[in-house]
Amino acid sequence: MTDFTKTRAAFHLPDGMTYLDGNSLGPMPRAAADRVAAMMADEWSQMLITGWNKAGWYVQPRKVGDRIARLIGAGDGQVVMGDTLSIKVFQALSAALALRPDRRVILSDSGNFPSDLYVAEGIARALGATLRVVAPEAVEAAIGPDLAVLMLTEVDYRTGRRHDMPALTARAHEAGALAIWDLAHSAGAVDVDLLGADADFAVGCTYKYLNGGPGAPAFIWTHPRHAEVAEPILQGWMGHAAPFAFDQEYRPAPGIERMRVGTPPVIALSALEASLDIWDHVDMGALRARSIALTEAFIAGVEAQCPDLVLNSPRDPAMRGSQVGFCHPQGYAVMQALIAAGVVGDFRAPDVLRFGFAPLYNDLDDVSRAVEVLARILRDASWDQEEFHRKADVT
Repeated sequence: MTDFTKTRAAFHLPDGMTYLDGNSLGPMPRAAADRVAAMMADEWSQMLITGWNKAGWYVQPRKVGDRIARLIGAGDGQVVMGDTLSIKVFQALSAALALRPDRRVILSDSGNFPSDLYVAEGIARALGATLRVVAPEAVEAAIGPDLAVLMLTEVDYRTGRRHDMPALTARAHEAGALAIWDLAHSAGAVDVDLLGADADFAVGCTYKYLNGGPGAPAFIWTHPRHAEVAEPILQGWMGHAAPFAFDQEYRPAPGIERMRVGTPPVIALSALEASLDIWDHVDMGALRARSIALTEAFIAGVEAQCPDLVLNSPRDPAMRGSQVGFCHPQGYAVMQALIAAGVVGDFRAPDVLRFGFAPLYNDLDDVSRAVEVLARILRDASWDQEEFHRKADVT
């Protein structure tokens, strides 16, 4: 049984703040600062370059990947860390297309994170492929015999709508296509089961629900049936079968190791390890149940006290991730007023107030306070001040 009181206590949450933006950036685990400081004092400063062997920096991406594997329904030796999410999307998509050389259609949806679509558009242009983008509800019907790769983000970043991964993967396979899943808003938020869904590739970031810190490295997973044959276009030094042989020609490393590219971000991975120490004691079924309880309570509270807001997320919790969106014509200003009052969510264009509920540290008291403050701001129109309308660089 997961003790969520203990997991909440394991994070630094600023006094007076109700933090509902863990779907953009998770808070700092209390142990992270000491973990990074120890790495720098005991490893980097003392071992210097010998730390790659003595401290295990070189194998850290695989060891950390194994710890994340449990959270996404993958097995040991199937996940590796490093680089950014966009790079991992590029690798997964280029490798999947290479496995279907007779097809050149990539299918995604308009709810996908734009960055993923940017990567897909670039690959399509370079390889003479076609990127088709349809509404989320139209994905299944758009899967046809010419499809090479279905590329979707499991949980929509704006609405929280959750795709049916097993069903859509099965449909893609029936059509002879492969399925790539972006878990950026899933990992650490919902009960993902990649092997159970029979997915082909998956990618994700670790700075959101996994609380790895700003810019924390991404991960990539390859189904074992593809691990020894996947050939991503981006072939890096660390993905070579013998990096320190310095061969002029590339030979892919076995299995998931071939998906490594550049030098591992050791300091960032050390911070992530502090978060994974917390995750090691979390039951994902209990996490999902708590997520549903929190989001259901929030929707009920907002709809009861804030009649001017319109729900922008699925009402059925089975179709929803761990975030809730509401629409308001002045959503940006309303969110800035909320943040100023100590309730931190975020805004997504054109009019969405977005609230992420992270079961490791959010509780029903957070829900109650967020509803109360939001209702007050809407009731007295305190959002309608010049400072709250002024757009910042990051929204």
